[in-house]
Amino acid sequence: MFACKSVVVENAEELKSIKARKITWKKDRAMMVRIPEKWGVVPAEAVAATYNKFGDLIMAETIIPERKIQLDDAFYMDAYQVTVGQFGKFLRSSNYVPNEPINWNRVYEISPTDKHPMVFVTWYDATAYAKWAGRRLPTEEEWEFAARGGLIDKEYSWGNDEDVAGDYACFGRWSGGKGKTKPVGSLRPNEYGLYDMAGNVWEWCQDWYNSSRHFRVLRGGSWYNNSNILRVAYRINYSPRHGNNSIGFRCVAGSP
Repeated sequence: MFACKSVVVENAEELKSIKARKITWKKDRAMMVRIPEKWGVVPAEAVAATYNKFGDLIMAETIIPERKIQLDDAFYMDAYQVTVGQFGKFLRSSNYVPNEPINWNRVYEISPTDKHPMVFVTWYDATAYAKWAGRRLPTEEEWEFAARGGLIDKEYSWGNDEDVAGDYACFGRWSGGKGKTKPVGSLRPNEYGLYDMAGNVWEWCQDWYNSSRHFRVLRGGSWYNNSNILRVAYRINYSPRHGNNSIGFRCVAGSP
């Protein structure tokens, strides 16, 4: 799953000259996909005519036509959620010590192999991993834009048909076993080639949930939730100091 013929990238600086749709991140061998530039439309505008104090026309009415503008640059996002195997490599090759010791018995109850998503990670654990790998957590805006996969005004990352949720997401009765995740990438990806943007595990974002700055944002839903929680705009808050059996993450690189 993680082996792919793609450009191998070592740091974010290299991305400035890379346009490949898929890359492999050297540090943890994560496969990443390119999330395209975000564009918006500025509507047409009529600029009124101007006159001098004598009533002489200085400039006739001008129509500025509708135009397309770039709102955000392209960036790369992990195609898969960070796995148990990748997180173990991070712990073995860094000096990072989690504030909450990881109970591996509980991890393996939910994610029993190295190819399952890592769980019980705090926001600080996820941020430390991203820094070690030379990447970062996505902003909430980046996460939602990527999750939509280019679809506009749709309920889910695959569209509006809730009946096909089990093709794209590990959730509720569709979970990989009673009370378990599925190996990452087991189901269908969205249009950008991102797997498990709905279900499997909640994903940490950079952002505070609101101005009180007590909680960080989680997006995407998990194996534990029903399908209504998988809606792409759904968001919850959680203490950055704690993790649980349905929380994981993925990383991004590039803009901003």
